[in-house]
Amino acid sequence: MTNENRNVFAVDGAGGFVIAVLLLLGSLAFLTYFAAVVQKENATNFYDIKDEKSIKMISVDNAKHIVDVK
Repeated sequence: MTNENRNVFAVDGAGGFVIAVLLLLGSLAFLTYFAAVVQKENATNFYDIKDEKSIKMISVDNAKHIVDVK
């Protein structure tokens, strides 16, 4: 029984490999670009701590003391 339907550029051959690699590199470029954009936006977003004398060491209310400056 011979397989006469072999094709190098089929989806399960070299063409499929190239498609998979291009999809992975495209998603990597997409995620890297948006990670850089988020980092750039948050690098200039400063915060201030209000009423620092009343902050307890272990408390769920500590997040209320942090206020964005922007």
